[in-house]
Amino acid sequence: MNVVRLAAGAVVLVSMVAACGSPSKPPSGAAPSAPAPSSAGKEVNPAGDIPDTQAYVAYTPPGAVFSIKVPEGWSRAQAGAATLFTDKLNRVRIESHPAATAPTVASVTTQELSQLRATPGFTAGKVVTVTRKAGPGVLITYQATSAPDPVTGKMYMDAIEQYEFWHGGREVVVTLAGSAGSDNVDPWRTISDSLRWH
Repeated sequence: MNVVRLAAGAVVLVSMVAACGSPSKPPSGAAPSAPAPSSAGKEVNPAGDIPDTQAYVAYTPPGAVFSIKVPEGWSRAQAGAATLFTDKLNRVRIESHPAATAPTVASVTTQELSQLRATPGFTAGKVVTVTRKAGPGVLITYQATSAPDPVTGKMYMDAIEQYEFWHGGREVVVTLAGSAGSDNVDPWRTISDSLRWH
């Protein structure tokens, strides 16, 4: 009786091992299973996140009375009186001009915000007072359509932070832009907090 039970147990064990080791196959004539649904057909903005390992270097425009940290290794170009730093979908724009008085939420809303409304794809965010290490400033947030990519021609929805700081009759405007949905809170804070007056 024990021999029979042992033999039966061995048969069951062998069957189980064989079942585990062999891949399951669909029944003959059955259609292969469909691949998981893909969202490739739906266009989404690339993340464009700036890596946590990004290094920053101090930059002082020629003849400027301030310095500011910018991401190391980004391309640099002049756009009129402004200096532009770019990398993939992200941009840092820095410009300075004389100003008799410091910007306020009211003045920025009346002047700059009304001009920005003409930007393609413009969607207003907020206009608020902020405090950074260089002192108080005014922040405008909004979304707008990016310029066409020089290689692909694609355009993306940008999330933009525009900071305006003032010191001794000089205003500095720092504009930070990246594709909407990117998580660039820390890099943008690093840059906007790095402004120093000389």
